Amino acid sequence: MAASFRPDIQGLRALAVGGVVAYHFGLTALPGGFAGVDIFFVISGWLITTHLMQEITETGRLDLWRFYARRARRLLPAAIFVILITLAIGTFIMAPQEQALYSRGAMYAAAYTINLWLLRWSFDYFAADALSNPFIHFWSLSVEEQFYLVWPALLVFAAWLHRGRRMTVVVIGTVGLASFAACLWLTSLSPAWAFYFSPLRAWEFAAGGLATFAAPILWRHQSWLRAAQGWLGLALIAVAYLCLSEDLPFPGWYALLPVAGSVLVLLNGAGEQGDAPARTRWRALAPAAMLSLPPLQWVGTLSYSLYLWHWPVIVYATMLQPDLGVAQRIGCAVLALALASATYRLIENPARRGDWLAATARAFRFDASPAAGPLRLFPGLALAPALVLTAAGVAAAYANAHLATRNIDPTQRGIEEAAEQPSIARAVDKDCLLDFHTVEPKPCTFGPADAAHTIVLFGDSHADHWSTPLVEAAKRNDTKVITYLKSSCRASRLSTFNAVLKRDYTECDAWREQAISDIIRSKPRLVVISEFSIGNLTRDMSAASRKAEIGRWQAGLRSTLEAFSQAGVEAAVIRDTPIGDSFANACVARALWWREAPSLCDTPRAEAANDDVAAAERAVVKSIPDTLYVDLTDRFCGPTECHVFIDGKLAFRDRHHLATAFAETLAGPLEKALF
Repeated sequence: MAASFRPDIQGLRALAVGGVVAYHFGLTALPGGFAGVDIFFVISGWLITTHLMQEITETGRLDLWRFYARRARRLLPAAIFVILITLAIGTFIMAPQEQALYSRGAMYAAAYTINLWLLRWSFDYFAADALSNPFIHFWSLSVEEQFYLVWPALLVFAAWLHRGRRMTVVVIGTVGLASFAACLWLTSLSPAWAFYFSPLRAWEFAAGGLATFAAPILWRHQSWLRAAQGWLGLALIAVAYLCLSEDLPFPGWYALLPVAGSVLVLLNGAGEQGDAPARTRWRALAPAAMLSLPPLQWVGTLSYSLYLWHWPVIVYATMLQPDLGVAQRIGCAVLALALASATYRLIENPARRGDWLAATARAFRFDASPAAGPLRLFPGLALAPALVLTAAGVAAAYANAHLATRNIDPTQRGIEEAAEQPSIARAVDKDCLLDFHTVEPKPCTFGPADAAHTIVLFGDSHADHWSTPLVEAAKRNDTKVITYLKSSCRASRLSTFNAVLKRDYTECDAWREQAISDIIRSKPRLVVISEFSIGNLTRDMSAASRKAEIGRWQAGLRSTLEAFSQAGVEAAVIRDTPIGDSFANACVARALWWREAPSLCDTPRAEAANDDVAAAERAVVKSIPDTLYVDLTDRFCGPTECHVFIDGKLAFRDRHHLATAFAETLAGPLEKALF
């Protein structure tokens, strides 16, 4: 278990950070680059277990304070520096309400607990709105720090139970298996917990830790076999980078690709260090030789600072210029590398090598010698500088959040409130818009029970945002409204993939059929349908694929409308709202903060209105008897632009959902169309 420097690990770090940066900078050729974080986890498990077990074996003791001080000296100064600079730059780029929100995130990032904060606020790492959070990448650093806190105690516990490696392997293996089983279970049930919660990522660190015990055994194998093993590891990492995507349930089984690949590469490098001189011909063919190349060594040396900097750089660049071109993204990568190099030379390396944050002579130790008896604990002050630095980072972020809150003027506050105001359906009962897992329909009624007529609103969240004007219009016409709404579930009979659950949305299919049966049985005067009509389309689709998907959706819509028509129930389809390029609430708030007009956030009609999809929808509606098509697109869009701020009101609360205050103004046009 030599603790000497290994160039191949430095090269593996370069591959890890390279994948993450490529993914975040939009390199579509590496859709699974986010798995680079899993490589880092395995490397950490390998290195920390190696160092701790070496200390226990050689001295019979484990100096925990010195270990924690080394970790703090290695990681904390650069992290706090990047957090403070990111906050400072954010005051010029982000709107005050964004500054307030993400400054609170920075507080948790400085304390290495932002993964728990992200769980609380249900931030999805793969969601589009994650691009506005300049600190979301600290989740992995938080998981690592939490690992550093627990892992030494686990090794101490194993050594206390029984001196020797076998018990340590049993303890690590048991923890790893339990973590992996829980991760598999929650990846589909609660993806955010599986992704962010450190105990559910512990198996990746455990894989690296267990590999350190397997290394001496594998050293006895033939060099050519170890070389093949190393190349297999790199191949698994390549497969992960090339074939994984944000649409797959991750971590789960898929995380085994980068984890297993990293373990094989680490084992190969360990074996190469133990080779006899006569077998040097195989060393040149081993992955360790490639990973030791100078460019990879340079990137690997900067990997920590580069990881810290790359995300704020691309987040702020995208805020300033939403449609970054290839040259601009390359420029961002160069800037991130320059910042990483400066941070490494001026902050990271001096702090790591200097006396600052160094461990004191008195330490917290575990004595594993037979004569030692019970654990002997000696308090030390090794972490005092680290705690002061952490407190300073947290305090600075808190002060920035407080200052940003004070800078929110009435107009900004109005935008924030407009974006947060729920529709009338969700204001009465948030469960009127069902979650992903619920299958049993929940009808919600608005208006007097003895009203002369009944209208049903049926669909997904795009139907929900019409509930406010529809209820108001119905109230004027002695009509009650009953809603059948489910998140991300269209009224069209179309099986879809759920991007959050990372699987086919079978709950939607079951709910839809029950809802259609219930609606037909109730015989309403009219069924109003609206849905996220382009939900199965992506901008990178070929023309042929787009045409095929539109045809599939048309067939599903026709099937639903025919079911109502054949049952003698009239239907009306409201054309879907435009899809903007930016989150309207954040974009308008930023524009006002920059003293720019809100029109800065408008999207060209050719991109936003999806006129070809609307034409396909209209064609289906026209072919079904007793079915009406309602098109209010001119309320949002002119001949060339679709607007996000209309008559002094925020029109959309994100990219495509109506803001409720603006939706209220559409009651008149909707009444005219339906009544």
